[in-house]
Amino acid sequence: MRCVIISGSPDTNSDFLSEVIKPDDYVICADRGCDFAKQAGITPNLVVGDFDSEPNVLFPNTKTVRLIPEKDDTDTMHSVGLALEKNFDTIVILGALGGRFDHSFANVAVLSYIHEHGSKGVLLSEKEKIEFLPVGHYEYKNFKGKTFSLFPFGCPSVCVSYSGTKYPLEKYCVSSSVTLGVSNIFTSDMATIDIYDGNAILIINLKEC
Repeated sequence: MRCVIISGSPDTNSDFLSEVIKPDDYVICADRGCDFAKQAGITPNLVVGDFDSEPNVLFPNTKTVRLIPEKDDTDTMHSVGLALEKNFDTIVILGALGGRFDHSFANVAVLSYIHEHGSKGVLLSEKEKIEFLPVGHYEYKNFKGKTFSLFPFGCPSVCVSYSGTKYPLEKYCVSSSVTLGVSNIFTSDMATIDIYDGNAILIINLKEC
């Protein structure tokens, strides 16, 4: 099973949640994510938060972990910690993009934390799919025509190769101080990305703006 965390971005589309969440997913709602889950007709397995934003949106028959407002972690981060304790291989975070930029950026950083603790994290919205890529080989099927961007994350640069893309690279060092990694395009139904040194954040645009 995978764990799906529903966060509280105001840009969250409840219809999208219904499409993405599967019957056998373990679902955690982080605070205001409860509201979007209710709109989507989804009953979570666990509810987490200080409920400073939506104090009355609760599921009476669902286990609730109440947090104090004055805490070091966000509600989403605390939810991730609980998911890691349950040893899920994959953690998909919905409702984590849009709204305040600092919250979105913090959620991107959470992907690195998930990797450090042995799991795979994904931020997913109607418009974007965001992944943390450490050293390794990655294959992307059925993304032909989609725009993507790749940036170093948590390091000065990343050494990367692309194939099956409009602008291929071969063991090229992309620096964190330049914008070279923005707006490439998958041109093949089977594209590959290889990370040789450093870490990267990959952003795939699922819908063009």
